[in-house]
Amino acid sequence: MDSRNFLAFSLCLLFIFPLISSVPLRFLTRLTNRDGSVIKMKTSSSSLAFDPTRVTQLSWTPRAFLYKGFLSDEECDHLIKLAKGKLEKSMVADNDSGESVESEVRTSSGMFLSKRQDDIVANVEDKLAAWTFLPEENGESMQILHYENGQKYEPHFDYFHDQANQELGGHRIATVLMYLSNVEKGGETVFPMWKGQTAQLKDDSWTECAKQGYAVKPRKGDALLFFNLHPNATTDPMSLHGSCPVVEGEKWSATRWIHVRSFERSVVKRLSGCVDENESCAKWAAAGECTKNPTYMVGSEKEHGYCRKSCKVCSS
Repeated sequence: MDSRNFLAFSLCLLFIFPLISSVPLRFLTRLTNRDGSVIKMKTSSSSLAFDPTRVTQLSWTPRAFLYKGFLSDEECDHLIKLAKGKLEKSMVADNDSGESVESEVRTSSGMFLSKRQDDIVANVEDKLAAWTFLPEENGESMQILHYENGQKYEPHFDYFHDQANQELGGHRIATVLMYLSNVEKGGETVFPMWKGQTAQLKDDSWTECAKQGYAVKPRKGDALLFFNLHPNATTDPMSLHGSCPVVEGEKWSATRWIHVRSFERSVVKRLSGCVDENESCAKWAAAGECTKNPTYMVGSEKEHGYCRKSCKVCSS
């Protein structure tokens, strides 16, 4: 990715900053070292490396970017190991009720990890936040998916059509698909509504499904980031995407859905009295964030505060 594309990507992300929570981000604590093009960031538990030269802009319609080698082989294998033996048939959200239901449009199996389940999972979550510039708390728990021969996920949107799902964190502003294994043939991620100026050339190594739009082959360690909303927060129909059937081999992937607002906040917590909704609230309050960042910490007429107890603006 050349400097102009990377700058354009960064500016594009800046347009969505007003839409997301202003939480103090642990991955922005301090830049500790720069080695060539690699940016090393200090987190609360470790240091992680983010290399922008590995990012390629794939499309503006939808906005899609590929990070080659985002995960190491060890990270990929570890995530698969955590999922094995715990997989269940994948579900989809009903467009009317928002409830999870079985559907033949999605035939994979999967399971959800716990946030920061172990050091490796926590490190991957930190890297996701650093790359996307979106707060970690806006993300759902990672979902590990397994596709066997013939299994697929037909084209769909990751933003919601019902109000029930939007009550927790709002729309999914972005999706990151991390490929945990190589696939002998098939399993491509395809964008059927893609509109590019130059056609994507495909040979016989691509499936017929992948030839229906812009497609990305699953390669172990790579990560695909695409945005489901435009910079003005309207839904982007070009983000329609699907997982092509696996023809040979098997496919493992990890999905991270990221919302406009914090996904960790719940309506129950809002009504539960004087509480902190983040484990770091006391530390942030001691650092003066109650006055420096009052919208997030204390809240406003339109926004619910996350750290009202530590900021001593309520009584339990």
